Amino acid sequence: MKISLITVVYNGETFLQECFNSVIAQTYANVEYIVIDGGSTDRTLNIIQENRSAIDYFVSEKDKGLYDAINKGIERATGEVIGILNADDLFAHPDVLAAVAKTFIDQQEIDGLYGDLNYIHPTSHKIIRKWKSRQNTIQDFQKGWMPAHPTLYLKRSLFEKNGDYALDLGTAADYELILRYFYTHKIKAFYLPVLMVNMRTGGVSNQSLGSRISAFVNDYKALKRNKVPMPFWVLLKKKLSKLSQF
Repeated sequence: MKISLITVVYNGETFLQECFNSVIAQTYANVEYIVIDGGSTDRTLNIIQENRSAIDYFVSEKDKGLYDAINKGIERATGEVIGILNADDLFAHPDVLAAVAKTFIDQQEIDGLYGDLNYIHPTSHKIIRKWKSRQNTIQDFQKGWMPAHPTLYLKRSLFEKNGDYALDLGTAADYELILRYFYTHKIKAFYLPVLMVNMRTGGVSNQSLGSRISAFVNDYKALKRNKVPMPFWVLLKKKLSKLSQF
C-alpha cells in the first residue's frame, strides 16, 4: 500500500530539517513524499534541495495559504492513503507509517484512521499537552470532540468523493473537513492507540486574541455548515475538553 505524505511549508527554516529527518527515519518504504512550498524567502528552499533525494514531488509557488497548499498536495497524490505532516512537526517514532499501513491492510473496510499526539515546546521538546484520542461515535461530535488532525490518514478516494479543504474558513478548514467526513458523510474511521506526532505549540490560530476570535467564529461556521445541533454549546464543550490534556 502506497501512502502519500504531504508537507506544506512557508519560511520554515527553523524546524524543517527536523521534520525531514523524522520522515527519512520511517521504516515503511512505500511512501510518496510531497512537499509544497509557498514561495519561501528564507533558507527553506536550500533545505528542501539538500533533502531532494527523499522527496518525490516538490513545487515552490505562491498560494492562498496553508489549506490551499495542502489541496495542491492532494491533487498530486497517487497513494491509496493520504496523510499530512506539518513542517514544524515530527513523527513520534520511526514506525508510525508502518503502523498506519498495517492497519489499512488488516482492516480494509475502514476509510481512515487517527491516533494520539503530544504538544511539545518548540525547542526543548518538553511535553506541554497530551492529546489521547478514542474510538469515535457520531454523538462525540455533538459534544465538541474531534480527532487530532495531524494524526489523520484518509483514503484518497474520500477527497475525490467528498471534496478537499474549504478555503473560506481560515484555520477551521481542518475542523470543517473532519465534520464533513466523520459527521455528515459518516465515514468509517479507526482509532489507532499509538503516539503518532509530536506537534510544536504556537500554531497560527493561537498567535493573538484576534486570531483566537477568528478561529472561534470559523469553528462555529464549520458546525453550522455541517448542521451540527446547538453549535455554540458544542464549541464551548470543545474548548473545555482541552483542559484534560494538560
